[in-house]
Amino acid sequence: MTERSTSEKIASAARRLLDREGADAITMRRVAEAVGITAMAVYRHYPNRAGLLNGLADEGFAELTLRLEGLRPSGDVKRRLERVMDVFLDHALERPRMFELMFLKPREGARRFPEDFRAGRSPTANPSAAILREGMEEGVLREDDVWEIVFEMGALLQGLIMLYLGGRMSMSEKEFRKFCRRSFERYMHGICR
Repeated sequence: MTERSTSEKIASAARRLLDREGADAITMRRVAEAVGITAMAVYRHYPNRAGLLNGLADEGFAELTLRLEGLRPSGDVKRRLERVMDVFLDHALERPRMFELMFLKPREGARRFPEDFRAGRSPTANPSAAILREGMEEGVLREDDVWEIVFEMGALLQGLIMLYLGGRMSMSEKEFRKFCRRSFERYMHGICR
């Protein structure tokens, strides 16, 4: 077994802090203490705290992208979009603080709507866009701006997730998932032919 590099140890320590306490708890000093190195040694691997947080968020997006790539949803447009929604829900509920960092914390270099999305630079939005395009081509969905719909659907789900994680919804995870499904169905009703 090979020994992990210092950079890997730093990222791992930062992930643990993120999962336990959230992004605000991550400081170069705390990460260094967890690894057993000096704070200055962390700067050899990450230029600053923002760079470390960006690295963590990028890691979260890579994990979510892998889940989406492994999905291979089948069925009609609605069913395939539901499967994509389930992947987002699983990711968010398993790693809530990572999800918050990825989607809600301002970060330098974070993808922005509409330019990055329209350019295909969002690997987590591209699968939904492809399904929506197919639905429009098949005549199942009304012709509309695919990227605006992707962004709206994401905003609906992310907003519900953050309200749930923030304790603003008094329901179990199972009930919350059902609520998300009903919300999705109402949204789909509005864009279907």
